[in-house]
Amino acid sequence: MDFIRQVLDRVGDKWSMLIVAALASGPMRYTDLQRQIPGISQRMLTHTLRQLTEDGLTSRTAYAEVPPRVEYALTPLGGGLYEIVKQLIGWAADHHHEIRANRS
Repeated sequence: MDFIRQVLDRVGDKWSMLIVAALASGPMRYTDLQRQIPGISQRMLTHTLRQLTEDGLTSRTAYAEVPPRVEYALTPLGGGLYEIVKQLIGWAADHHHEIRANRS
């Protein structure tokens, strides 16, 4: 049960979900990801990408070019998570007015 909680903590945080959603359109370079996710710090993006890659949800491909190029992409496991994230994003989009009204 402890491991399940750890996995949910990892994949359920906002930065992980936003990175997974951004990568759903295809592989991206680090700077493109940073532009796609307003408000994420360089440190947090690096940390979250490292964790997602460690868990097998994203892949990191380094190309031997000058200057070096690195791309991140969803793995099949990450693609499965994206289907869930997409549903959550849809739910939030459908109900954000209600939630905003309840907060007032």
